Amino acid sequence: MRACRFSAIVLWMVVGVAYGVVPSPAAAADKPNIVYIVSDELGYYELSCMGHPHFKTPNIDRMAAEGIRFTQALAGAPVCAPTRCTLLTGKHMGHASVRINPGGTPIRAEEVTIGSMLKQVGYATGGFGKWGIGGRGSTGVPEKHGFDIFFGYYDQVHAHSYYTPYLLCNSKEVPLPGNHGLSVGETYSHYVIWEQAKKFIRENHDRPFFCYLPITPPHGIHDIPETDPSWQLYKDKPWPREAKVYAAMVNMIDRNVGELLAMLKELGIEDNTLVFLTGDNGAAPYFADAEHPRGFHAGNVNPITGVEFRGGKGNLYEGGLRVPAIARWPGHIEPGRVSDLLWYFPDIMPTIAELVGVEPPKDIDGISILPELIGEDEAGHPQQQHDFLYWEYGKQRAVRMGNWKAIQPGTNADWELYDLSKDVSETTNVAAEHPDILAKMIAYAEASSVPAEPGTFLHPELNEKDR
Repeated sequence: MRACRFSAIVLWMVVGVAYGVVPSPAAAADKPNIVYIVSDELGYYELSCMGHPHFKTPNIDRMAAEGIRFTQALAGAPVCAPTRCTLLTGKHMGHASVRINPGGTPIRAEEVTIGSMLKQVGYATGGFGKWGIGGRGSTGVPEKHGFDIFFGYYDQVHAHSYYTPYLLCNSKEVPLPGNHGLSVGETYSHYVIWEQAKKFIRENHDRPFFCYLPITPPHGIHDIPETDPSWQLYKDKPWPREAKVYAAMVNMIDRNVGELLAMLKELGIEDNTLVFLTGDNGAAPYFADAEHPRGFHAGNVNPITGVEFRGGKGNLYEGGLRVPAIARWPGHIEPGRVSDLLWYFPDIMPTIAELVGVEPPKDIDGISILPELIGEDEAGHPQQQHDFLYWEYGKQRAVRMGNWKAIQPGTNADWELYDLSKDVSETTNVAAEHPDILAKMIAYAEASSVPAEPGTFLHPELNEKDR
């Protein structure tokens, strides 16, 4: 397999990669392609289709108009690495192997991911962006977990710079000309990553493929080239510079989505390609000041009504978990739908498994949301509902049961209870009024967690070099 062979000369934006993959079995020929975009830290309200006046996202808005937008899609965790672990392995935070966020903590060698699940039924599998669940030299590297190619960053600290001196392709270093790290350099890493993702799709468009795109924008360090057309839209706004850069990065993502949809149409495969776009965790209160206490763009505040999600990235209130989520699949997903289905990241693996006709691992916590995506008639069965959803992070625990939300914000803190149907901002603790409901939810939490068992580093010096 020649999954990651590079030419000696790397130009400004395009890295010469030749992908070698196992020939597709005939049984895979009629299976749909899957593109899953995870935009790092994109907030729930940070889209123009949500009424936000700061953001221009016409292509993502079109995805929503031509597909389905979810109002109660929840991240698997409130920070980067654990949420990716829940997404790729189908396990909630009480069972996930990666529950901390230092940057390169690996999943175990034997763990099944969406990539390895799809590879067994003939899919070409590619990942492009920020991996986050296994630094270089560990048991968690993507090429050992079902990905023919992964191009980008393995360790999250490495991913903080858009001008890194090198990216990784299947654990091999790929130099980026003129770069010195942080914000200093000539080659913008996201451009290179995006071009390689498009190359992968083009080279595999005649066979089923899974293109996983955990792209880094708009996560900081917030940078965008001054020549980028998205920067031109925002450079003269009377805003703090970083706030302008952030909005420009969101518009750049939207431009990428437009390129992707146009390419799928050009290749004649848009009707056979499910495209999903989500954030990875709740919005962060970036660029807050006295006038903007929830952040300059306030990604957790409804720009029309002013209703807020409490908290944000890093905690288990709604502001740390609600993410934008849109799916498009022409001819299969009814256009223009808005769904209130309650689901979270562990549900993606079983959804994809049902879609392609493969059995997911027995130890996952998610359920398939395919009937909600394509309709119960096409799926052949009703949409299952969660009995409960579970999270833990650090000293926090939370349980969702229908519209009820229970949260323990610290190890010795009292449990709180909120009725989200009346109080989506989690302002009124009703634990004292509903002790039976709270007791049931606490019991769910107590039964849902086992000690974490992360993977190991075989060559930790490689990961340390990348940080």
